[in-house]
Amino acid sequence: MGLNIGCAAAPGRARDNKTGSWRVFKPVFKYDKCVKCGLCEVVCPEGCVREGQDGYYHPDYNYCKGCGLCAEECPVDDIELVQEEK
Repeated sequence: MGLNIGCAAAPGRARDNKTGSWRVFKPVFKYDKCVKCGLCEVVCPEGCVREGQDGYYHPDYNYCKGCGLCAEECPVDDIELVQEEK
């Protein structure tokens, strides 16, 4: 599939295009104070935060754009937005 002129990626959702490679900031889930409320999963616009078998929520960094909504909305401030190191 080729790209259209003027497009950096084919149209679609982040699930269709691995967008994590151009992220500038990365949410780091610390799990120190996590109450497993699931709000991070609810507010993620790309749907890349999922509940694991351990009951904690984990981001899929292949698709995370680093918008920071999960960190902003975490009621116990257990998600830290840090600059991505490449």
